[in-house]
Amino acid sequence: QVQLEESGGGSVQAGGSLRLSCAASEPVNCMAWYRQAPGEQRVGVAAIHSRDGNTYYDDSVKGRFTISHDNAKNTAYLQMDTLKPEDTAMYYCAADSPACGVTVPTRLYTYWGRGTQVTVSS
Repeated sequence: QVQLEESGGGSVQAGGSLRLSCAASEPVNCMAWYRQAPGEQRVGVAAIHSRDGNTYYDDSVKGRFTISHDNAKNTAYLQMDTLKPEDTAMYYCAADSPACGVTVPTRLYTYWGRGTQVTVSS
């Protein structure tokens, strides 16, 4: 059973930055960040394939968010810049899926973290 530990959420003003981390207890093939705002569905934000380094982004965050992965630490990072109020959500780390990407149905990811709150004020 892979454990995912997220950190790095918080509150910032619009235009600010935050960096999320997700540490996995063992290597996994794909790590992704999904987010869920109150009353809305959980949607993919960014994903990275641990083996080949391919990255995937939702159009809403392209150019502002950067996902990276440290294989030695089994840790994925999400650097979030130029944050907007609409980025406010609970952010969840997901890992291990037969397909890697932000449009992958949530049910296909085997492991999930507990989530970390990101709040962006205007």
